[in-house]
Amino acid sequence: MNKADLRFAFKEKRKALSSKELLKLNDLLLIQFQRLDFSTVQNCMSYWPLEQMNEPNTHLFTRFLQHMIPDLNIYYPKINSNNLLDAVEVNDDTVFNTNEWGITEPNEGAVIKPSNLQLVLVPLLIFDQKGYRVGYGKGYYDRFLANCSNNAILLGISFFEPIQIIKDTHEFDIPLTIGITPEQIYEF
Repeated sequence: MNKADLRFAFKEKRKALSSKELLKLNDLLLIQFQRLDFSTVQNCMSYWPLEQMNEPNTHLFTRFLQHMIPDLNIYYPKINSNNLLDAVEVNDDTVFNTNEWGITEPNEGAVIKPSNLQLVLVPLLIFDQKGYRVGYGKGYYDRFLANCSNNAILLGISFFEPIQIIKDTHEFDIPLTIGITPEQIYEF
């Protein structure tokens, strides 16, 4: 299938999940996440999950990381005046607002270069067996990920097992390095 068809299909699959199923799937995802080695991570970019899209609860993963890595710096995406993503540092005092697209982002904070991140949690609808993903179609993350270090962990979290192949990937698509599902961890 191509990205447009996959985007539609997996938005519908996620919307069909009940609140009980979401709780169970998020717990299973967290168990898989906890199996990974994050000992080299100092700077992590996460994101605020879109509840209306039934996204995986990334707050569970960032809280786990903060517990395991006390000096961890957490960053969240914010669209800047050039219509690009910035990684903005957040803490317990950070004020968040929801932008015109329904994305919750920090009001302000120090910006880090993408190349200084060791871990990026990448939003997606589905990924394939090569690590390519279908996002929401705006290309913000692919432009951002192109500037990350080759050593950075680009981690996608999905409620669904990967599909075989996304037919219309192109040269600007940046594959994940790790994909997590409730059942398995995939390394690419």
